[in-house]
Amino acid sequence: MNRISVFRPITLGIVLAGVVSGGAWAQAQDPTPQQQDIQKDEKDIRNDKKDLNRDRADRNADQRDIKKDKGDLRSDKKDLRQDNRDTRNDKQDIHQDNRDIRTDKKDLNQDRADRTKDQRDINHDKRDLARDDAKYGANSAQAQTDRKDLHQDRVDRNHDQRDINHDKRDLNQDRTG
Repeated sequence: MNRISVFRPITLGIVLAGVVSGGAWAQAQDPTPQQQDIQKDEKDIRNDKKDLNRDRADRNADQRDIKKDKGDLRSDKKDLRQDNRDTRNDKQDIHQDNRDIRTDKKDLNQDRADRTKDQRDINHDKRDLARDDAKYGANSAQAQTDRKDLHQDRVDRNHDQRDINHDKRDLNQDRTG
């Protein structure tokens, strides 16, 4: 075997391998426009499928939100009706409290007038007692009667003062709540 015969098939193999690899490289680097369109369309289809899945998930989430909002709306309407009912009842309570305040004020004024009248009676009975003591003596029947009247007038005055205090408490309670 001579040298040329050995190198010739090797050289030919290398040239052939170079041509084949160069062709493959050229084909991979420069696809035809139709192949580019097909690859782009396949990529677009994959992206569209992903978008459809995302849109479907969004739609389902929106549907769940709508269902939840409907329930919340029913609950809110129920709360509103209860709040309106409470407001009406509060207005009635306020009206009744104002009526009670007016009544308590009238009672308080009447009790004050009674107390003042009783105090006048006490003062009058004191004068009568002093006059009867001076005129008839301390143990006379008129003086004893005046003492009883004086005692009864003081009892009445104290009772009226208790009524005044009670009416003041009621009035303050009606005003505060």
